[in-house]
Amino acid sequence: MNSATITTDCTEVDLNAHARLAQRSWAALPVSHRLRVLKIARGLFARNTANLVEAIPATLARTQADTLAAEVLPLLAGCRFLESNAARLLKPKRLGRAGLPFWLAGVSSEVYRAPFGVVLIIGPANYPLFLPGVQALQALAAGNAVVWKPGRGGRAVAEVFAATLEHAGLPEGLLRVTDEAVEASLQELAASPDKIVFTGSAQAARSVLAAAAETLTPCIVEASGSDAVIALPTADPARLAQALAFGMRLNGSETCMAPRRLLLVGSPERSQHEPLLAAIRTEFAKIEGIPYTDPAKRQLLRDLLADAKLHGAEVWQGEAQRDADAIFLRPILILNGTPAMRVARTDIFAPILTVIPCPDEQAVLEAQQACPFGLTAAIFGEEAAALRLSERLTAGTILINDLIVPTADPRIPFGGRRASGYGVTRGPEGLLEMTAAKSVLTRRGKSLQHYAPTTKTHAGMFEGVIQMSHAPTRAERWAGLRRMIDAARKLR
Repeated sequence: MNSATITTDCTEVDLNAHARLAQRSWAALPVSHRLRVLKIARGLFARNTANLVEAIPATLARTQADTLAAEVLPLLAGCRFLESNAARLLKPKRLGRAGLPFWLAGVSSEVYRAPFGVVLIIGPANYPLFLPGVQALQALAAGNAVVWKPGRGGRAVAEVFAATLEHAGLPEGLLRVTDEAVEASLQELAASPDKIVFTGSAQAARSVLAAAAETLTPCIVEASGSDAVIALPTADPARLAQALAFGMRLNGSETCMAPRRLLLVGSPERSQHEPLLAAIRTEFAKIEGIPYTDPAKRQLLRDLLADAKLHGAEVWQGEAQRDADAIFLRPILILNGTPAMRVARTDIFAPILTVIPCPDEQAVLEAQQACPFGLTAAIFGEEAAALRLSERLTAGTILINDLIVPTADPRIPFGGRRASGYGVTRGPEGLLEMTAAKSVLTRRGKSLQHYAPTTKTHAGMFEGVIQMSHAPTRAERWAGLRRMIDAARKLR
């Protein structure tokens, strides 16, 4: 049995004590040694992709190719990024004399990136390998130990991941996989991890943050989205329709940055947008029914649709199929939507898209502000205009003329704004999030003058230093220099 996942009678605190001991030895190793383990693991993952794919829950609405493209491929790209860049990013930074205030002469400064210790990763159910897997690799590369609490259905693939790393040479105790149950999260939070990385709903994030607040444990939160696709008048209808259908279909529409709102910029006349709407209906009709089994989600969806109709929306939906256990949903298009509707302000995993007319870009900004989430936004249309609009949007990631896929770039940090969370994972910034900045300042020389009690003469000298360094005119700065020199002579 994989010792990284073995169950014992020890308390969670005891298990973390073992992890802390292993972590100290791991952090003491050169970064190159840690990255060598990751490189070996990447080769083993590539050699045994079938083991990863088979461990992904069959309940997720995806094909084998979907799993390879959406989970395994970006995971391995993220690992390779660390192999190539982590040593440079984690290298201590020695600050030279440039920018050092002259009154700190004799002090040398270095900034180190220190691992936190034990990082608790609370993973999601919808992408059980890629999202927590990359976070675990970054934490390990930075010198941390990891406790991986998988989401529903994610334990099997987490254990395959842990066993592969152990086979690659990861020391025992550095990566522990817990049970999937909610109770496991509570136990691990009570065990006082040194940092928490959470991916999940905004509602669950609030509970995690409340627990973390008790110990002031730092967190990275990647919470929900209710993401907008903004269609400028110059958008290509066929391209946009296919992109929206892709977002509806991918992973059964259980993707945090799947499109939920379509903001149509331009004339409020529906006839002006009919070519695009017709193209969307055509693409949506091609999508097979998506299983929708969760009773709570089904009830939320019914409530949102009822509210939209009550406020004047028109609901278009392909034929849904039913069996004893599930409803197989076709994508749902809500026309004549408004930013105030609940459906436009709610995070829900369902193939649903609310179309909101926006006469101009100011209306787009107002619609975005009405929605509490800010994970990603996509803009389709002429590139220069899209870039100008992107500068005014509040979101963690802006995509132009594409949807979802470019965010898999391992060089790019990923995170949300507002109710979609804070902090980032992936990219250089994500790696550095797994560390704390530690400054080491060394005084060289024998002078003890800065320890002496201050006098009125010192006050005059400091006023001269301030005037010499920061006064707006040259004459004032020269006067400050003379004042500083006069006071310094008196202090000899």
